Amino acid sequence: MKLRLPKVYPITTAGRAGISILEQVRILTEAGARLIQLRAKDLDDRRLLEAAAAAAELTRTAGCRLIVNDRADIARLAGADGVHLGQGDLSPAAARDLLGPDAMIGFSTHSLEQVHKASVLPVDYIAFGPIFETTTKSDTDPVVGLSLLAEAKRLVGERPLVAIGGIAPASVDAVLSAGADSAAMISGIWTETGEIEPKIRQYFF
Repeated sequence: MKLRLPKVYPITTAGRAGISILEQVRILTEAGARLIQLRAKDLDDRRLLEAAAAAAELTRTAGCRLIVNDRADIARLAGADGVHLGQGDLSPAAARDLLGPDAMIGFSTHSLEQVHKASVLPVDYIAFGPIFETTTKSDTDPVVGLSLLAEAKRLVGERPLVAIGGIAPASVDAVLSAGADSAAMISGIWTETGEIEPKIRQYFF
C-alpha cells in the first residue's frame, strides 16, 4: 500500500520563535500534525537523544509519527518511527538494516540525477529541493523550481515525493499542483508569536 503523507510535513528548527524543539513538537501535535521531522542541528548527541526520546513519547501519545533528521542511530535509540537522510548521511540500505523493515526512511535529493538514483533505494519517500530560495540552511544546493519538481515526480512514480526549500503557506497549493505529495516546511509554519500559521493547519491531516 502506498504511503500516505500529509500535505504539509512540518520540521522543527532551533531558535524558531524562541521556543524549544520539544515545545515545537508539542504545539505541532496539538495542532493536528500526524508526521513531524525532528531537526535539531544545534544539539550535541546527548541532548539530541534526550530531545528525540521525549518527542517520541509525546508523538506516540498523540498518534503522530516522529522522524529524526540525519541520525538513524538516534532514531533507533529514541524509539522514533524513522529517519530522514541526506546525501552525506548513512546510506538508506544501512539505515534500513539498522531500523528494520517497518521504519519510515526518507531521502533528500537535489537534482534529477539524484532522484533517479534514489528511485531504486529502500526508502519510503524521496524529498526534492530546494524548490525556492531558503534562509533555513546556509549551504543550500541550487534552486530547482516547480518545473523540475514535476519532472522529479515523473521519475519517482508511485513513491511519495516531498518538496522542500523555501515553501511558504501561500505556495503550498502550487507545490502540490506541480506534483509533490507533500510540502516540507520549517520557517513557514510559525508566526512571530510562536503559534502555528493558521493557513496550514488544514494540511496536517
